[in-house]
Parts: sequence; C-alpha cells; structure tokens
Amino acid sequence: MKKITFTLLALVALAASSIAQSSYPFEVNITGKGTQPVILIPGFSCSGNVWKETLKQLEPKYKCYTLTMAGFAGAKADTAPSVKNWISSIERYIENEHLTKPIIIGHSIGGIMAEWLAADYPDKISKIVVVDAVPCLFALNDSTYKAYENPNCAFMVGYYKSMDTGWFRSMQKMSMASMVKDSSKIDMIVQWAVNSDRNTLGEIFCQFRNIDLRSKISNIKCPALIMLEPSFKNNPAADKQYEGLKTGKFVYANKGLHFIMYDDKEWYLSELSKFL
Repeated sequence: MKKITFTLLALVALAASSIAQSSYPFEVNITGKGTQPVILIPGFSCSGNVWKETLKQLEPKYKCYTLTMAGFAGAKADTAPSVKNWISSIERYIENEHLTKPIIIGHSIGGIMAEWLAADYPDKISKIVVVDAVPCLFALNDSTYKAYENPNCAFMVGYYKSMDTGWFRSMQKMSMASMVKDSSKIDMIVQWAVNSDRNTLGEIFCQFRNIDLRSKISNIKCPALIMLEPSFKNNPAADKQYEGLKTGKFVYANKGLHFIMYDDKEWYLSELSKFL
C-alpha cells in the first residue's frame, strides 16, 4: 500500500512539473551543481544544445537553466509567437522558480533578450553575457532605420512558409556559410532551422528586425560582458549603439564569425570564465 501511495505521489509530482513547464513559451533543461543560477538563451532557430561546450565549463560551479524557445529546433510552437512574451515569461519563470539574481547568457537574438531582461528588470539580474549581438542589428548599415512597435509580419511568415524543405535547407546552408567558420557545426545548425516551425521563424525574424534597445540599455545596472566577432572591432556604428550601456565590458574574438562559441572556442571560454 505504501509503495502504491508513493508511486501515485511521484506521478502527481511529475505531472505538476510537466504542466508547469508547458505554461512557458520555452523548454528548459536543468543541469549543474552550483547554487548560482545561469539562464542560457540560444539564438534564432537554435536549440539549447548550442551551449553544449559552454555547459561543460559552467556545470561544475553553476546551476544551469538552458532554454529552447517555443517553435525553435523542434520545440512545441506557440500559436502567436512573441519576443515580448518570451521576455515576460522568462521573468515569470525566474519568480516562480525562486531563482535569485540569475546570470543571463544569450547568443544573437538571445543576447538581445539578455539585454532586454536586464533593462526591464534591473534588480533581478546579477550579470549578463551577450554573445555577438547589438541593440538594433538592422540599424548598423542604415542610420535612418526605423523599427516599428507593431510590425505586420504576414509577408515574412508567408516567405518562410512558401519554401519546400529542400529549398529551405539549401538557403540555410548558404546563410550559415557566412555565420560560422567551423564547418563541422553547419549541418547541425541547419537541421535546427529545418526542425523549426515556419510560422515562428517568420514572426520572430520580423519582430527581430523591429527590436531597438539603443535607448533602453541605459537602464541596465548589472555588469555586462559584450563578446563580439572580429568585424565589430573599430566599428563606429556598433560603438554608437552601445553608448548608453555604462556597465559594459567589450571584448572581440580573434577569429571567426557569428557563432563565436564555436569559431574561437578557447578565447570565448577564457573570457567567459574571467567575467563570471
């Protein structure tokens, strides 16, 4: 009887845990041995597995909460994907799980989300690490670029949905050739995109184009490590975007492209360790 009761209690607890996780627009993989929480946010269309090498370094000292956003890399999609909702949901997760002053690490759009979280909730975040992201990507090459608060994303959604899988895979391979030097990682990253929900890709890319945090980042209070690819070094447009960030430490990879954690891994892990 005791065994049956224990089994029922265990099943109830497991069900409650599943319900709790499903209430957020992301999947969470929890690993690590430390008490300091670290939340890791991947970039556009990527799985949380993009942080595999990073986690090997962090797990002995930190409690790691690795996210895969809804609709990316096979994670269950939302009917109405929204970056704003992702931000508020991560804050809600921090509150509900009683995560005290987590460190946020984000790549690409995940890096922008780290900045957004630290700006909107400056007293809840202890540090952020931004891996190759700027506050308004699409203003880098166009000083007149204007982001829209409520963009119409129908065209972008239609574009992503219009491609068959073979064509989409080919497009992703061509795109990744300009984003990651480590060719051994390309097929994996491409497969994450192929496994992603097309509606989510269209909506989030459209929203990504219309994120402008240049004024918002002045609200960030915590230390911020901004890790940028070599092409950003001595780039006045990128420097200007970060003028409002008073807590930032800026470092530049010695080689590689957008996926710094792959292309200059030893440098990346060294800088990350020193900052944390």
